[in-house]
Amino acid sequence: MDHRLTTIAEDTIGAEDTVSVRQAVFGLLRAFGMTSIFGNPGSTELPMFVDFPEDFRYVLGLQESVVVGMADGYAQATRNAAFVNLHSAAGVGHAMGNIFTAFRNHTPLVITAGQQARSILPFEPFLGSTQAPELPRPYVKWSVEPARAQDVPLAIARAYYVAMTPPCGPVLVSLPSDDWDAQTVPVDARDVSRQLRAEPDLLARIGKALDGARSPALVVGAAVDRDGAWHEAIQLAERHNARVYVAPMSGRCSFPEDHPLWAGFLPPMRERIVERLAGHDLVFALGAPAFTYHVEGYGPHLPAGAALVQLTDDPQVAAWAPIGTSVIGSIRLGLLDLLERSKPRPRTEPPPHQRPPRIEEPAPGERLPVAWVLQTLADVRARDSIVVEEAPSARPIMHGHLPILEAETFYTMSSGGLGYGLPAAVGVALGKPGARVVALIGDGSAMYAIQALWSAAQLALPVTIVILKNRRYAALYEFARIFGYRADEPVPGTDLPDLDFIALAAAQGVRGLRVEIAEQLRPALLQALQSPAPMLVEVEVA
Repeated sequence: MDHRLTTIAEDTIGAEDTVSVRQAVFGLLRAFGMTSIFGNPGSTELPMFVDFPEDFRYVLGLQESVVVGMADGYAQATRNAAFVNLHSAAGVGHAMGNIFTAFRNHTPLVITAGQQARSILPFEPFLGSTQAPELPRPYVKWSVEPARAQDVPLAIARAYYVAMTPPCGPVLVSLPSDDWDAQTVPVDARDVSRQLRAEPDLLARIGKALDGARSPALVVGAAVDRDGAWHEAIQLAERHNARVYVAPMSGRCSFPEDHPLWAGFLPPMRERIVERLAGHDLVFALGAPAFTYHVEGYGPHLPAGAALVQLTDDPQVAAWAPIGTSVIGSIRLGLLDLLERSKPRPRTEPPPHQRPPRIEEPAPGERLPVAWVLQTLADVRARDSIVVEEAPSARPIMHGHLPILEAETFYTMSSGGLGYGLPAAVGVALGKPGARVVALIGDGSAMYAIQALWSAAQLALPVTIVILKNRRYAALYEFARIFGYRADEPVPGTDLPDLDFIALAAAQGVRGLRVEIAEQLRPALLQALQSPAPMLVEVEVA
């Protein structure tokens, strides 16, 4: 830049009141309602926190995957993006598993990663992040390292708007450590629309198809609950007397599981989905992919004679749907438009879904069945308590014996990656003060992010942690049969002997109770559910 242009640029900046990048960023975060910073600090992040504002809080996680998991739970609970601070390339690398989960969960996160000072970046410095914006891709919606220190506030603002625009998701901004004291012009928070209304003509086609169907089915996914459309989904189902299935691997509960129209969960297998939907002539995928598969399958995606329509907030989900008509837009606004239509002809209510029978208490000396443990938990927990689950082998059993009954009371990972549930439970409890949160975690899953117990203890959160201890990665035993293992054949690398969760909890400031026989379970759960501080219950299960 020649001297004349330099002078013009300096005069332009000087024409307004300037502040430090640090002041501008904290002002923006305050305006966005992001005054909780989830992090695990390193040297490249320390300059950000000089003169740390008194109205902010730093939520410390002892490992970066825990940090992102807590932020994910907090963002979902508060319906606002959470601010995350990671340490350069190493921190982003540690966190990638839960960044992937946040991307699949459609959780809005503004992730910042410290970077070495700009002046030494040409020399490949220690702890420098090479091509920092590329590291988290493709599992962020947007990532950037601003070209100038003065551009940092604008990058943070853009990151927030991108994270909060449906489909929501994580974004990353790489921040050189010497940017914070640079002078810049403040950036004001703006109102940016977060919802798109569905195309009226296409939505009307869905409404007409519903009106004319002989036996419609709704398949609800996580976006129903994310978009605050729980009650509208119930109204639509009741208007059409439509059976309501839960989409495979859904990360939220989007319909009350004690409702007469509730029809259960679809498995992530093509042929099984076709079997379950047999008899329906119209399938409405509502806030859900059509469909999420976990194993290879063959044949049609729907039963013969059935048509598919879809309302989704995710253009990518609409694009890869193999069949049917897809409409893109806000789930809640789309449902409101459908509910404005004239009522269809009355239909007979379908017979109710049959739940599995209650499990008898095991006899003395018997190992505790998972179904009975979850049934007991369902009996003693409050209807509006929040379940955060990461027990993959127990999830099919949970579907039958631990019903979810209220909006925003169930969270799990949509990615299949372990290490989310325990820190997410901490984040949900932090985001919903006073709510009782139950973390239902497998023993294998718990070890991916066991450090979250320390954060729960330090924050004194009312989290009840129930560890289903079967001493193995039990879900892999089911998959082993799919891949040709005999029922009695050992699966290498899946046994987990000698884990002591009571000792692990105590070492981090959390009290624990061990349950080995049936008569111990109900008292232990009641005590843990009434505790004002976090409490862990280790349950030995068959």
